[in-house]
Amino acid sequence: MGALNIKALLKNVVAYKASDLHLVSRSEPQIRIDGKLVALDMDKLEGTTIEEMCYTLITDKQKKKLEEEKELDFAIMFPDIGRFRANYYYTMNGEVAAAFRIIPVNIPSLDELNSPVVFKDIVQREKGLILVTGPTGSGKSTTLAALLNEINLHEHRHIITIEDPVEFVHSNKRSLFSHRNVGEDTKTFARALKFSLREDPDVILVGEMRDQETISTAITAAETGHLVFATLHTNSAVQTINRIVDSFDGAEQIQVRNMLATSLYAVISQSLLPRIGGGRVAIHEILINNSAIANLIRENKIHQIYSQMQLNQQKTGMITQTQAMVKNLRANTITREDAIRYSTQPQELLNNIGM
Repeated sequence: MGALNIKALLKNVVAYKASDLHLVSRSEPQIRIDGKLVALDMDKLEGTTIEEMCYTLITDKQKKKLEEEKELDFAIMFPDIGRFRANYYYTMNGEVAAAFRIIPVNIPSLDELNSPVVFKDIVQREKGLILVTGPTGSGKSTTLAALLNEINLHEHRHIITIEDPVEFVHSNKRSLFSHRNVGEDTKTFARALKFSLREDPDVILVGEMRDQETISTAITAAETGHLVFATLHTNSAVQTINRIVDSFDGAEQIQVRNMLATSLYAVISQSLLPRIGGGRVAIHEILINNSAIANLIRENKIHQIYSQMQLNQQKTGMITQTQAMVKNLRANTITREDAIRYSTQPQELLNNIGM
C-alpha cells in the first residue's frame, strides 16, 4: 500500500462529508460523520501497513521526529482532495497509528456558519483578548478562521497566526497574513508570541495557550494594543477564567486577575451537537467583559460571573450555554437527549425545559 491508497482513504473523508479519518492497527479504517465513528467496508489494517502508508506523506526529518518524540503533528495539502491536519502516534507494540482531520480550503464566513450577530461586533475591536474555547472537535478552529476572515474582508490589518500546525490558510484580501508553524517557522508558541510584538501586528492568533509563559505573553499583547485570539480546552466561560488564573502561582494570581480584568474582551465557549435531520449545530456560550465582570475578576469572585452573564442580555450580547440550548430546542434543531448529554449545567437545563 502506498501514497495512492492513503489518498483514496482521504477521498472517502470528502465523499462522505466526514470530519476525520482514523487508522489504527487491527481495525478497519474509520471515519467520523456528524460526530460518530463509522468503519469503512474494508479489511482490517496491520500496523506495518499503516506505517508504510503514513511514511509516504512525511519527510525524513519528520520521520526522525516521530520516532524520537513518539508523536508528530503536521498539515498537508492535496490539490485534488483537500487540506488535512494530521497526527501520527504510537500505540502498544510500537505500532504507528494516525488521525487526519479535514480543513476546509474555502474559509466560511460568519454568515455561512449562522454565527451570533455579536461576533461581528467582537472583531471590530482594536485590542483585547478573545478566547474561543471548547473540547477537541468542537469547531474552535473553524470559528476562529471565520472571525479572522471577517477582519480580512473589511479591515487593513497585519494578522500573525501562530499554530501547531497552521490549519486554515488565508489569502490576503484587505488584510496581510503571516502564518507561522510552531516547530518549523518558530520553536515555541511563547517565543513566537514574544517576537511577534516586534513584527508590527494588529491581530495575533495563538493556536493554543499551552503554558504559563504563553498565557502571560498573550495577555500582555492584548494589554499593549493588539487584538489577540487564542484557544483553550475548557467547557465554559467561567471555567476558562479559572483555568487562566490557576495556571499561575498564588502570589502572581492577583496581578493576573488585574491584567485579565483589563485585557479580556470576550470568551466564546463552543460545543457541536448533532442536528436533527443530519449535520451538526454549534452552541455558543458568550461572555463579554464589562465593568461588572471586570470587578468580579479583580475581586476573585469568579463564581459570580455566571449569574452576571444572565443579566441585560439584549444589551450586552451575552448568553449562557443553557439559554443557547433552550433556544435551539425551541427551534427544533437539537434533541432533548443531546442537549442534556452535552450540557455543562444539566440540572439548570432540566429546570428550564421541564423534567
